Amino acid sequence: MRTFALARAFTSLLALGLAAAPLAAQEKINLSIATGGTGGVYYPLGGGLANILSKVVPGMQATAEVTGGSVDNLKLIGTGKPYIAFSMADAGQDAFRGEDKFKGAKVPLRTLMVAYPNRMHVVSVEGMGVNSMKDLKGKRVSTGSPGSATEVMAFRIIEAAGLDKDKDMKRERLGVAESVNAIKDKKIDAFFWVGGLPTAAVTDLAATPGVKIKMIDHADVVAAMNKKYGDLYIQDVIPKATYSGMTADNKQATVWNIIVSNENLSNEAAYNIVKTIFDKRDDLIAVHKEAMNFKLESQKAAASPIPFHPGAIKYYTEKGIKLN
Repeated sequence: MRTFALARAFTSLLALGLAAAPLAAQEKINLSIATGGTGGVYYPLGGGLANILSKVVPGMQATAEVTGGSVDNLKLIGTGKPYIAFSMADAGQDAFRGEDKFKGAKVPLRTLMVAYPNRMHVVSVEGMGVNSMKDLKGKRVSTGSPGSATEVMAFRIIEAAGLDKDKDMKRERLGVAESVNAIKDKKIDAFFWVGGLPTAAVTDLAATPGVKIKMIDHADVVAAMNKKYGDLYIQDVIPKATYSGMTADNKQATVWNIIVSNENLSNEAAYNIVKTIFDKRDDLIAVHKEAMNFKLESQKAAASPIPFHPGAIKYYTEKGIKLN
């Protein structure tokens, strides 16, 4: 009897060991999601994504971090720690190539997905005397926070418009929420912000009593930007229904947002992240409607200047999308 009992106990332990094996093999990862300022779109989407990944992916605990934006995010990816990040494609290209703000410091990036179009807002209000890009000359202008891709793109638009960012304006470096407060207080005359639609801080400005928002057209500079920096930008519009007080569609420049990681992110983690984003897309749309632009058909090698991660490629291949 004792031999039988020992054998049965051994069999039970063996069974437990086999049952536990998949859990033991399951990758555990504490993932940080680098987003942006609280007044933009990256932050709420990143928070929603962190919540979903933590619930859905076994072994993954994700948290969203407030950051200065794309440039800061890409530098965080460069630390090699377990980060994924929202970024604009132009800033991502600079980091991948080691150019501009990343000169001599290439970041080993990989694309997880092409996310949604990021639309440049050049914003003023009635009474500031700003009706065109040329009117920015001599004005007080915020070109975005120091760690943001807003600043990168703003400088390129200003240059393409024939203005000098240092000589032709008094420049401030504020995030979108701070820019809105500053223009309300008449401390600045205009500001640049690149983000999804609608951006909460701009919605707040447009809804402020006694304020009439002015969105400055600048789509005509896209050709010059692409000639110098590559085909990263497109002529686009912010529909007049987007923000209260707009009287016409705003003709502006748009760049794609991408979600990126370090090349050292495991194939398993990359696959699980991308799969979860598309499986739980409706939950992300409930967080912010820009997630409606998370589309499989947007996943094209030409849409991102950074190679796709092998784990992401595996998922897209399963969905019939060829990225090579």
